Amino acid sequence: MSEERFIDLETRLAHQDQLLHELNEVVTAQQARIMALEELCRSLIDRVRAAGDGGDVGDPLDERPPHY
Repeated sequence: MSEERFIDLETRLAHQDQLLHELNEVVTAQQARIMALEELCRSLIDRVRAAGDGGDVGDPLDERPPHY
């Protein structure tokens, strides 16, 4: 192989290494975001369940209408 061909291959490899590094950073950031969103969903589900379990226990007939 010629010297020029080796340089071309090394250049391509360097670009691929850089691209792989950038893609890895994107995937890592996306995974962190997914984990944060999953935690937020769990938290919201827990809040909705808690609100449905023991909300107002009073009689709905004693409740004031919203237009008052």
